[in-house]
Amino acid sequence: MRLLSPKPPAPAPVPASRRWIVPGPRPRPVRELILIAVLFTVYKIGRVAADDRVPEAFRNAHDVWRFERDVRLPHENAIQDALLHSVPLIHLADSYYAYVHFPVMGLFLLWTYLRRPAFYRWIRWVVVGLTALALVLHFAVPLAPPRMLATTGLVDTGARFGPAVYGSPQTDTVANQYAAMPSLHIGWAIIIAVGLIAATRTRWRWLWLAHPIATTLVVVGTANHYWLDGIIATLLLTAVLIALEPLRRKAVQETAAPAAPPARDLGEGPAGVIESVPKTQIPRTPRA
Repeated sequence: MRLLSPKPPAPAPVPASRRWIVPGPRPRPVRELILIAVLFTVYKIGRVAADDRVPEAFRNAHDVWRFERDVRLPHENAIQDALLHSVPLIHLADSYYAYVHFPVMGLFLLWTYLRRPAFYRWIRWVVVGLTALALVLHFAVPLAPPRMLATTGLVDTGARFGPAVYGSPQTDTVANQYAAMPSLHIGWAIIIAVGLIAATRTRWRWLWLAHPIATTLVVVGTANHYWLDGIIATLLLTAVLIALEPLRRKAVQETAAPAAPPARDLGEGPAGVIESVPKTQIPRTPRA
């Protein structure tokens, strides 16, 4: 005997825009704010520690400039000369340097925190890891940027054309201007591109690579960093990504794992048909 049971209604299709949204647990926001405060405090300590190492920062700058010429890296002057042919273009580059770095990273972290919490946990530690390594290198190798080095022939575009990010190094209490290596502008830009490429599935996601490319041209063209600053940042970030690869794989698994199929009831047939189990017939004992 077979009893036909009605088929359960088919689940509503998931919109394409929400297929990769995982509501999973998010880190506590208070802890995230404390982490940011600790990083900022350490950075401020680095600023104070660099005050009495200015001569060393300029010696290192001369060494970096000579090393780049010895290994035949392109001249930073070529990028800046291209920008200086257009005043609007140099204003755009200075504005990109001044207004994109921190706001875009903040928006990126907020978006991943709200929409991709599994990837946020991985990205958060990538940012922390790269920033921590950068701070160690800032302590170990203070470096004056090329805009401070007269022998480069480069112009401080921020001071001459604006908008300017930095004041006089002697009175600047906000930024460590002798922390050119590695370039966190370039390192963070690569993190944003890598994170968005990993956390999204649109065919246009590879266009995010334009952000680190543009950032590299901007920081070099405005004479805030050497080529070597970006190379070192990329190498450090590669090491951090390799070390944190298990976290990325875990995020992918949590995000892409299909839902487990519902358990089938005892006796349920393939098409929602419930089969009744026939009673076992007990042989009768013949009467005497």
